[in-house]
Amino acid sequence: MPRNRNTFSSLSAWRRRVVARALQGGWRRIQQAGAVTAEHPGRLRFRRIGEGTRLAFPQGTVFGERWIEIGACCIIAEQVTLTAGMLPDLDLGEDTVLTLGDGVVLGRGSHVIADAPITIGSDTYCGPYVYITSTNHSYDDPDVPVGRQWPRSEPVVIGPGCWLGTGAVILPGARIGRNVVVAAGAVVRGEVPDHAVVAGAPAKVVRSYDPEKGWQPPLRTPAPRAIPAGMTADQLGALAALDPDELKDLKDLADLADLES
Repeated sequence: MPRNRNTFSSLSAWRRRVVARALQGGWRRIQQAGAVTAEHPGRLRFRRIGEGTRLAFPQGTVFGERWIEIGACCIIAEQVTLTAGMLPDLDLGEDTVLTLGDGVVLGRGSHVIADAPITIGSDTYCGPYVYITSTNHSYDDPDVPVGRQWPRSEPVVIGPGCWLGTGAVILPGARIGRNVVVAAGAVVRGEVPDHAVVAGAPAKVVRSYDPEKGWQPPLRTPAPRAIPAGMTADQLGALAALDPDELKDLKDLADLADLES
């Protein structure tokens, strides 16, 4: 009797593995077929979608595509919401409302809600669940539910080369400079200068770059050393295999030229 139970158990485990592999393989094919690209836009008709850009499947809520421009080589993860206008099927005029530059990355579950214009500069990376909006609820009348009061809208500009951490919130009227780091969970309103790090709710500048003094306060860890141009895959593999103590002894990564052998 124990042998029979083991036999049935083995068959049951085998069936589960077969079903799991079939489901996983089928889901990957669905994801590939459902992804949106310039060559295969599906039902979405953006004003512009650049070459090499991909919106992963399943997409979040997307409407107002006629007023949305997405640059080249962008990565839009699963369940990302992109909207232009307060509701679908509105006529928003001639101008683009939501602009994503080249190389923008929007992490899973992020929302970009553009009732007033929103511009996200090239090579800006957003972690998962980032929320960017150009509209905020108003609460002027204390006798009317907040959700029933007409909202206020202001344009949002995010400069190129920024990093927005997980769960960051960018509020209407925000103007974020170039190469800014927004800490996870920060709530940003107002203006943020170039080359700054902001954190908190409301977000405040906690580190900034001075051309003469460098980062203030100084960075707590040394900057990573760049990989020399022309380095081969074998050399990179040898570098990855080194112990941390051996890495400390290297004065220059160019010294790794002999590691190919």
